Amino acid sequence: MTEKFELIADGLAGSGYAVADDFLTCEEVSAILSLPLFVNGMEGFRKAGISKQGAVHSEIRGDYIRWIDPLTADQATKVYLDRLQDLIRYLKQTLFISIQDAELHYTIYPPGTFYKRHLDQFRKDDHRKLSVICYLNPGWKEEQGGQLKLYMEDESEKIILPEAGRLVCFRSDLLEHEVLPATRPRLSITGWLLDCPAELRHL
Repeated sequence: MTEKFELIADGLAGSGYAVADDFLTCEEVSAILSLPLFVNGMEGFRKAGISKQGAVHSEIRGDYIRWIDPLTADQATKVYLDRLQDLIRYLKQTLFISIQDAELHYTIYPPGTFYKRHLDQFRKDDHRKLSVICYLNPGWKEEQGGQLKLYMEDESEKIILPEAGRLVCFRSDLLEHEVLPATRPRLSITGWLLDCPAELRHL
């Protein structure tokens, strides 16, 4: 896993983003997908909003989310949470970046839904330093859509398929991005690495 951490650190330092395949193994992805919250059809999910206040605008984004509490997370999810903490420690040591915590949620994009071009960092809240997405979509094919499109500083675009186990990490304050519509449900664990404890963001 150290090689993957190094790949991520190099990408963040160079272009502001990184892609690491097999951050979760096929077996680890399957364990998460077997949880009741996915098996029972979006159990406990709610329509996602576009602001810190949670205002819902379906013409801008169409995903459903369920927040993850690390204290009560199931064992399958804890495998990912622990690995992410290892990544955080590595990035702090190598990039000297100020990251203290993560806030994460499960995400489902039903077929045909999308998220228009946006920046993850709020105007009046700059605690989100890195956006991090781990995809949970076995056997994803390019013709099924659902790509993540990153808008780079040099005006180029990076297109990333949401393949199972793939981790994407990028600067929350720097890279605008969008999620393209897909023909099948698009699943992930999505969130942000913060420069403050996560609980302080909700006080």
